[in-house]
Amino acid sequence: MKVLVIGGGGREHAIIKKLKENKRVEKIFCCPGNGGISADAECVKIKATDIELMVGFAKQNSIDFAVVAPDDPLVAGMVDALNNEGIKTFGPNKAAAIIEGSKVFSKNLMKKYNLPTARYEVFENSSDAIAYIKAANEFPVVIKADGLALGKGVIIAQTLDEAVEGVTSIMEDKIFGASGNKIVVEEFLTGPEVSVLAFTDGKTIKPMVSSMDHKRVYDNDMGPNTGGMGTIAPNPHYNEKIAAECMQKIFIPTIEAMNKEGRSFSGCLYFGLMLTPKGPYVIEYNCRFGDPETQVVLPLLETDLLDIMLAIYDKKLDQIDIKWKNSAAACVVMASGGYPKSYETGKRINGLDKNGQVDGAFVYHAGTNAIDGEYFTAGGRVLGVASTGGTLAEALQNAYKAVEKISFEGAHYRKDIGKKA
Repeated sequence: MKVLVIGGGGREHAIIKKLKENKRVEKIFCCPGNGGISADAECVKIKATDIELMVGFAKQNSIDFAVVAPDDPLVAGMVDALNNEGIKTFGPNKAAAIIEGSKVFSKNLMKKYNLPTARYEVFENSSDAIAYIKAANEFPVVIKADGLALGKGVIIAQTLDEAVEGVTSIMEDKIFGASGNKIVVEEFLTGPEVSVLAFTDGKTIKPMVSSMDHKRVYDNDMGPNTGGMGTIAPNPHYNEKIAAECMQKIFIPTIEAMNKEGRSFSGCLYFGLMLTPKGPYVIEYNCRFGDPETQVVLPLLETDLLDIMLAIYDKKLDQIDIKWKNSAAACVVMASGGYPKSYETGKRINGLDKNGQVDGAFVYHAGTNAIDGEYFTAGGRVLGVASTGGTLAEALQNAYKAVEKISFEGAHYRKDIGKKA
């Protein structure tokens, strides 16, 4: 089989490494890919959002199966375009991807179908939003851009001044462009956060191993939000009792709600949850594999990933038994100096072998270039260094041991991944 993976980060690298385990896979293309991915797939410089070029490439190269991994092309309708040309795909269509593409849509969906979520209001202009926040006078308060914002469209304002600045930056200064034309203002919830990715074909839903993301850039959850600085799996706060409650009150009702809306969801649905004193609440949905959650979840998957994806395409997910390793995984993200703000690229990465790896870990490349057998930084998040172990402590020890073997100018990473577990 010829497989096309659309995207170019650490998540895509993790997906590709897992797909390579299937003996029927003879060739994997990745568009656009990156330096590290080029050791595992043929990278072709087509933007992940260029639907016309991507579909043309897939037809020209007789692609048997395509995996659309990032949010942007999913929300733009990449799956629809590939399906229209008879190409089998993994990922939701445009109608279903709105569950991530619009925070307003997803919050209204939760309200309509009584799914547990934070109290909220939607605003289309900054003055109304600021007046509401002033009148409520409850802090911290959460401010979310409606549209896609690279995982950074959420501001947790501790004071009125911070809230005014947040609303103004999103709605007036347009720091997230048109994604900030509307905003959601919602109550601040407390409790441990849990990420649960789930396979679904729109009829059956099968949750994956739970995980814990670390969004803030610095140790002790300090500094601005990022796309994610590290992950662990499974999440120790998420036990069997909570999992059963989430299945009955959140996971199945979400799939049923989307079906009732005529937006049947097929692919990987990501549930961002908070375990509040009142029970599990939905913080957000994503319409795809999380990054860097994928980098700890897929190494624990025993069942073949391509078999699962094909079963989802054929609406036969109920016929496949998905098994997981009884172990733990940890991923530490190595980022460029200055990230998530401005940063320099082109720094030589030391310590990697010719395939961009180190012993004792999976090195998932998020932002790298490969030049003459050497690797250079090419993004904010550069590498996700992941490892497994019999226990979480062992997995973390293995991951950090591997991180110490790698260096590049300005590299920074959190030293406290998994400490909250």
